[in-house]
Amino acid sequence: MTRILYVDAYSGISGDMLLGAFLDAGLPLEVVQEAFQELKLGEEFHILSQKVMKGVIRATQFSIDIVQPPESDHHHGHHRHMADIREIILKSKLKASVQENVLKIFDLLARAEGSVHGVDPDEIHFHEVGATDSILDIVGISIALDYFQIGQVFSSGLPWCEGTVHTQHGMMPIPAPATMVLLNESQALMRPFTADVELITPTGAAFLAAFARYEKPEMKLEKLGCGAGSKDLPWPNIMRVMIGEQSNEANNEHIVIETHIDDMNPEWFGHLMERCFACGALDVTYAPIYMKKNRPATLVTIVATRQQEAELATLLLKESTTFGVRVTPVRRYESERDFVEVNTAWGVVRVKRKWMDGKVIQWSPEYEDCRRIANEYKIPLPEVVQQVINQFPDNNFD
Repeated sequence: MTRILYVDAYSGISGDMLLGAFLDAGLPLEVVQEAFQELKLGEEFHILSQKVMKGVIRATQFSIDIVQPPESDHHHGHHRHMADIREIILKSKLKASVQENVLKIFDLLARAEGSVHGVDPDEIHFHEVGATDSILDIVGISIALDYFQIGQVFSSGLPWCEGTVHTQHGMMPIPAPATMVLLNESQALMRPFTADVELITPTGAAFLAAFARYEKPEMKLEKLGCGAGSKDLPWPNIMRVMIGEQSNEANNEHIVIETHIDDMNPEWFGHLMERCFACGALDVTYAPIYMKKNRPATLVTIVATRQQEAELATLLLKESTTFGVRVTPVRRYESERDFVEVNTAWGVVRVKRKWMDGKVIQWSPEYEDCRRIANEYKIPLPEVVQQVINQFPDNNFD
């Protein structure tokens, strides 16, 4: 099963709020501190995690206190290019997956800032987002994703406020221009919210743009966390995270997408099938049918997960001549399966095994491996298959 994260950003989202929520959900502060030390930033900073009350709700507030350098060093500490940040991250001893997530978020930030200011992303001088506290926030968030082994991220709708915010570039509208670019990047679900304060920061928006889908998943809840914002507002200024396993019921949510096609070049069907599988279709079949006036046609049937519905339906409309598709929810039962390798005189061949009730009940050599060997060595395909069968007797399932 997949461990998933749901972000309840009803009152907004920022890097500090996210980290506060992760700490509240059980992320050890020591793990965050150790990661920060790996960065070798050169600036002195202190981090604080404490329980606070936001209205009548208790939450964890995370904050970073940056010790300001002398005035002569101020520029170096607070103005960095994307190349500087990339070097800091890649020279650290953070796990490769953590580094990848950190740079994914920062690359989105750089592109958003570049789009707003009309410059190349690599030439952006990071001000708010490039300062030490934002680097630490993004590294901390990526550490949390790794610690909780998050495979998918989902988010609630976001508060759509209005007003202005003071930035290094002067007064800006809310949401800030770079934040709006990031929200557009993630096709964020926005809802009107009566407030004139900044509730979505660029760091929070970049995290969502990098990872989130705006859906409510089916999940078995394991951990809850509540992070506090720095401002005291008329409502509880909090952001919550929910961490859990995707339920079996959610995994079984499959759909069948169908359409009838009677006017397409037959040569295109091979391309269409390849594109469907490349988009994640579990199965694609064609069947000859007769339509009205006895016109010969082709029934296209695609089996996929519910999450792939929109992408595959759009693909059919773009890549074929159909004007519409039908989608039907179905329940799919699956046996467990795995692969083992068999060494033959021509190389390794994978064997797919079918399991039920803890026992292997069926197995077969992988067709593509056998076909590759048959073509490479110019020998009959049945001979390759028989060789694998001979070296993989029925009782050799362990």
